[in-house]
Amino acid sequence: MTKHILVVGGGIGGTMTANSIVAKLYPEVARGAVKVTLLSDSPWHYYKPAFMYVAFDMFFEGELRRKQQSLLRPEIDFRVDKVTSFDFAGSKVQTQSGKTIGYDYIVVSTGCLPAPERIPGLKEAGDYFYQQKPALQMAERLRKFEKGRIFITVNFPKTPNVPHQCGIAPVETTLMLDEYLRRKGVRDQVEIVYTYPTVSQLLRNCLFLQQEVCEVMPAIFESKGIKYQRGFTLASVDPERKVATSEEGKEEGFDLLMCTPPIRAVDAVLESGVSQAANNEGWLPTNRQTLQLEGFPNAYVMGDTVDLPISKAGGSCHNQCPIIANNIAGDLRLGRTVDVYDGKVQAVAQMGLEAGMPLWYDYDEDVHPTPPTKVGGLLRKAFNRGIYWSVARGII
Repeated sequence: MTKHILVVGGGIGGTMTANSIVAKLYPEVARGAVKVTLLSDSPWHYYKPAFMYVAFDMFFEGELRRKQQSLLRPEIDFRVDKVTSFDFAGSKVQTQSGKTIGYDYIVVSTGCLPAPERIPGLKEAGDYFYQQKPALQMAERLRKFEKGRIFITVNFPKTPNVPHQCGIAPVETTLMLDEYLRRKGVRDQVEIVYTYPTVSQLLRNCLFLQQEVCEVMPAIFESKGIKYQRGFTLASVDPERKVATSEEGKEEGFDLLMCTPPIRAVDAVLESGVSQAANNEGWLPTNRQTLQLEGFPNAYVMGDTVDLPISKAGGSCHNQCPIIANNIAGDLRLGRTVDVYDGKVQAVAQMGLEAGMPLWYDYDEDVHPTPPTKVGGLLRKAFNRGIYWSVARGII
């Protein structure tokens, strides 16, 4: 009987993993012993990190998306259909079109959603760049912004030890904002204030979620005239007064509020009944080594959907993908998992509009910051403009 491997989610995690599973199990796929299906709610694949550039008028729609089918190996059964419910115990999903799809193995790569409505007033007054429409709105406001105070807040999930989306992004966009305003010739008329909450995963009163980066950030910000505050945990926003209030009792005014909003899992994951995450955030309990869903050995979780203490970013998916492909292949061929995820994440941080800083870390070792360089910036541009699409295809 043909074994069915179902991948849910057409982002970078689901796309590269579906391609990698076919490559890993090609003999079985070729003779019809294994079938791989990818479900996505869109015919388009978006390079989501590019939304950050959209906010600064550096990327346009045609540059940041491809037809999903064009990124997939021909052996993959690709369907545009949204999963509306997961039945992990019954090894099946329900879709928006009314279909019930069974599976022998499933990979859940459904990402996360910004949830600014979880902080009173933030949805009405905050700007962010994690989706295309909000990024376009932010770009429009920045285009017209010539004088005033830009206040930056970062909001963590309530689930202990789970990071906010794309850990380095708030730092990246703060430095990009500084350079963007300098190019406009209005930087001396704009006050930029970067803040970080009191508790950031296991750290307290820092400017980032890892210690070594925390220690170098003050000097970088001071060299650019960027003000910063530790211990500002956003509690509410008054859109009319343009005031942000913290859980620590501070009030800060703003002309533009740039935020990393709270996040949550997609509805179908939230409603699966499997998550043990706080505040109904929906992160799935994931084995930190095998990436299997706890209690369901034929289900794997990756990317933003996991409850692990590693970045919710494409750099995590890139390293989780081969682990999942190897473990599904190992289980099919040998009856056991064969590979272990060490928490590795890598990326090139955009440190201003032109400079870049390669970074990597894992469960046991934090990021070791290095000086940003133009060569690093060229590496990031190369990834943005071409390498990413090879990664999605499972080539790199």
